[in-house]
This record gives sequence, C-alpha cells and structure tokens, in this order.
Amino acid sequence: MGPTNRREREKEALRLQILDAARELFARDGFEAVTMRAIAERIEYSPRTIYLHFADKEDLVRELCRHDFLGLGADLAKAGRVKDPIERIKTIGLAYAKFGLANPNHYRLMFMSDSLDYEGKGEETWKGNPEVDAYAFLLATAQEAITKGLLAIKDAELAAQTLWAGVHGVISLHLAKGTDPWVEWRPIAKRVKTMVEVLVEGSANPSRKGR
Repeated sequence: MGPTNRREREKEALRLQILDAARELFARDGFEAVTMRAIAERIEYSPRTIYLHFADKEDLVRELCRHDFLGLGADLAKAGRVKDPIERIKTIGLAYAKFGLANPNHYRLMFMSDSLDYEGKGEETWKGNPEVDAYAFLLATAQEAITKGLLAIKDAELAAQTLWAGVHGVISLHLAKGTDPWVEWRPIAKRVKTMVEVLVEGSANPSRKGR
C-alpha cells in the first residue's frame, strides 16, 4: 500500500471518528448544545482538524444523515431478495431491529431525538427511492402485498407506519429501559421476532395461505 492510499485511509478513518463522536454527543446533549469544539475535544483533536473535514456543524449533520440513513437503507435492501412480500416485510422488520440494536447511538439520533431536524439536510437526493430509502422500500413492499391481496390493510401508508411503529417500540423500549431490573425482560431477539410475527400475521389477509 503506497503512501497516498495510506493517507486516504487515515483521512477516512478520522472522518468516521468525527462522525461517531458527533453522533454520540448529539444523542446525549442535543444538537444546539454541541459545538464543533466539543466534538474535537471528544476525539482529542484541535477544532481546526474538524474544519478540515467539515465546513461547519450543518455540513457535519448533512454527512451524518447521508451516512446513517443510507446505511440503514442498504441493510434493508438485502431483504428485497425475499420473493414473497409478506415474508419480505418480516425480513425488513428483523433487519431494521438488527440495525438499531447494533448501532444504538445511530438509532437514538435518527429515531429517538427531536432536537435534530434532518429535513433539508440532503435527504431529497434519495427520498422515495426504494433502493436506498428504507421507508420507501417498506412502503413499496406493503403496496405489493396489498396489490396481491396478501394484506388485510388496504392503505399502504397505514400498513407501513403501523409495522414501523411496532418494531420501533421494541427497539426504543430496549434502548431506554432494557437494563431496568424492575422488569423480568425476555431476550431482545425473542421480543423482536414476536413483535414482527404478531404485526405481520395480524395484518395479513387470512385467506392468503389458500392462494
């Protein structure tokens, strides 16, 4: 590996380190309270180093949006290989939960924070594209299931939002209260699977198995 390639790898590694620190601080303290200096201190670099990678805090947030939401979209897109739309919805739910549990800081900032507004941060370049937009992919799959008569719910937006809300509830409850000794928690994988099965089978057309 030549010096140029090594420098590029080191630059990208530092860029990801900055994003990780910013994501953690935004999720913990809120967008307004976090400064570029605080992010620099978190990774033990000077603020000048941060500005070599990002013009300002808005630029950094824009990159967080691109990185995190497109990462989720890529994970869920793998579910597109499942031919049956009902089974694909289940796979989407499980993949979504896996992403949230594996990336708790990502998930808190993306879906559990109201202090950070992603709107207008570049999402228009992928919004509505099922190949990269996780919600658009779920919506398209729900519509396919409805068209084929496999879902009892006939409104694709309602079906997608209901399914999303159920799985989100399991993940957010786990992240917020999963270590609370007051409750005798069942394994999170079992809770996720149960929620997905209940939601999808409860929404499915009972006559679909005879098709």
